[in-house]
Amino acid sequence: MLRMTLTVVLASVLVVLMGCRASNTGRGQIVPSSSSAVSSPIGAVNLTSASEADLIEQVVINRQAYRHGLELLVSYYTRMGNNMKLTWAQKELSALIAMPKYKYIIDAQPAGPDLKATTLIPEADVLYQEGRQLEKDAGILPFAKSEELLRLALEKYNQLISRHPSSDKIDDAAFHAGGIYEYFKDYNIALLYYQRAYQWDKETPHPTRFKAAYILDRHMHRRAEALDLYREAVREDSEFEEWTIFARKRIKELTGEEQSTQ
Repeated sequence: MLRMTLTVVLASVLVVLMGCRASNTGRGQIVPSSSSAVSSPIGAVNLTSASEADLIEQVVINRQAYRHGLELLVSYYTRMGNNMKLTWAQKELSALIAMPKYKYIIDAQPAGPDLKATTLIPEADVLYQEGRQLEKDAGILPFAKSEELLRLALEKYNQLISRHPSSDKIDDAAFHAGGIYEYFKDYNIALLYYQRAYQWDKETPHPTRFKAAYILDRHMHRRAEALDLYREAVREDSEFEEWTIFARKRIKELTGEEQSTQ
C-alpha cells in the first residue's frame, strides 16, 4: 500500500514538472517581490538634496533605459532564435508600455490669472485648431474615446498657452483642456483651467463659470464657493440657457440646505 502511494505521488510530481516545462511560462524567472537585491539607478541623484524636478528627470531617464534594455533583449533573442526568452522579454516590454506613466509636473499651474486673451496670433490659431482636431478624432462616445489622442490635444493647448500667453485663443484652449481633464476625472486641474478661461477673458464664449461651479459643487463638495460662482454665472453668462436653468435650480437647493442647517 505504501509503495503504491509513493508511486502515485512520484507520478503526479513528474506530470506537474513536465507540464511546467511544456508551457514555458517563465514564472520561475520572475524576480521575487521580497528580494533584498536593489540595483542602483542610472545616474542616481542625491535623495537628500534633490528637487522634485531632479527626481522626475531621474524617473524619465530610468524609464527610457529600462525600455531600451528590454528592446535590446527582444532583438537579441530574436536573432538567437530563443523563443522562450523572447516571449518573456516581449511580455515585459508590453507591460511596461501599457503601464501608466505620469508627468507629475502640471502644465497649467505656472500660468497665473493675469494673462489677457487679446492678440490675434496665427501660430497660436494653428495650435488651437490642431488640438480641436485631435479632440474630434478621439471620438464622441465617452466609453470609446482615444485617451492617447486626448493627451496629444492637451499638449497642443498647453503649448499654445505657454508659447503665446497673449493670444486671443488662450481662454478657448483653457476651456477645452479643462474638459479633457474633467473627462480624466482630474477635477482639481480641470477647475483651474475653467477658472483661468474666464479670468483671462471675462467675455469668453464658453460656460466656464458654470463648469467651474459644477466641479466645486458635485465633485469637490465646496458648496459655499459653488453657490457664489453659480450666482456669478447666472449674472454674467445668462446666454447659456440650459446651464442657467440648472444653476438657478442648484442655487435654490443650496440655499435651502443652508437654511435647513441654521
